[in-house]
Amino acid sequence: MAGPPRLSDGDELSGRATILDVAAAAGVSRQTVTRAMNGMAGISVATKQRVLSAAEALYYRPSRFGRGLVLGGEQQLGLIVDDLRNPYSPELAAAVVRVAAARGWNVMLADVALSGDADRMVLALGAQTDAVIGYFGARAAEWIGLLGSVPVVELDPAGALTRGAVQLDRTEAIDAVVAHLVAVGVRAPIVLDAGRPVGRTARAARMVEAFATNGIDAHVVSADERTAESAAEATLRILAAGAPHDAILAFNDLMALGVLAACGAAGVEVPEDVRVVGVDGLPVGTLVTPTLTTLAVDLDEVATHALELAVAMIDGSAPRSGAAVQRTVRHRLLLRASA
Repeated sequence: MAGPPRLSDGDELSGRATILDVAAAAGVSRQTVTRAMNGMAGISVATKQRVLSAAEALYYRPSRFGRGLVLGGEQQLGLIVDDLRNPYSPELAAAVVRVAAARGWNVMLADVALSGDADRMVLALGAQTDAVIGYFGARAAEWIGLLGSVPVVELDPAGALTRGAVQLDRTEAIDAVVAHLVAVGVRAPIVLDAGRPVGRTARAARMVEAFATNGIDAHVVSADERTAESAAEATLRILAAGAPHDAILAFNDLMALGVLAACGAAGVEVPEDVRVVGVDGLPVGTLVTPTLTTLAVDLDEVATHALELAVAMIDGSAPRSGAAVQRTVRHRLLLRASA
């Protein structure tokens, strides 16, 4: 009889391992696997380690339902966001809940920006869910390591991919808005970047590149934080400096709202004196005056791709990493009054 599937270096398990696979690989009974995985007494340290090593090699994860961590048969999806004070995060969460509910999934949310102990929150989320999706940022490697065998789908990953991912591609939308701005006479644009310790964000660099392709130098200014307040302060400094500027492209919509507020306070007319652009496509952009031009993303599409990838990773129809568990969602230009 053939043994359970085994992994060589760099290989991924194509099917989801069972407790019987782990038992066969470790040369023990099913009951012994249960004891080892749940930290129960009655087995030696060496046997426990052999079982845990086999489980790790097979990407085995015991059922939450078997451990009695939830009631009923609903599957649980973990969602990591980086700041609920940014309207983008609640909009994303609402989209994930809508898509998950249609498939009979529940959603558990963790805000790592507002948590006093983000590591503990990520670890707890992984223990209580069947898969985790969301924004991992610069700590992706650490948190994916904490999640162990839990299927993970990163949203808009910043670094090298080690699990599933939904990429957000702004390239075409940035090219479109830059082409529009150049066509209407913009010659001294400013890219208002998000605060970061070193260098520009990839988003700001792409905007600068798009202007350069059109023969225009865009000046980059960094706000201290990705907030409306910080963006407003940075905008007031820009206006006070007196340098020529006829467009401000903000890192996100929240910062763009801060730009609009600062322009209003300084008596600068938008779009007559300066054109303003955001990124995200938040509904609040239609409620301000002038309405906000933005590079929008369909969050329902993002949520759908993320959940589909998570399900495929769980049921074994897709590997735990690689091209098969990557999707791309593209932004689109929504041209409104501010530009």
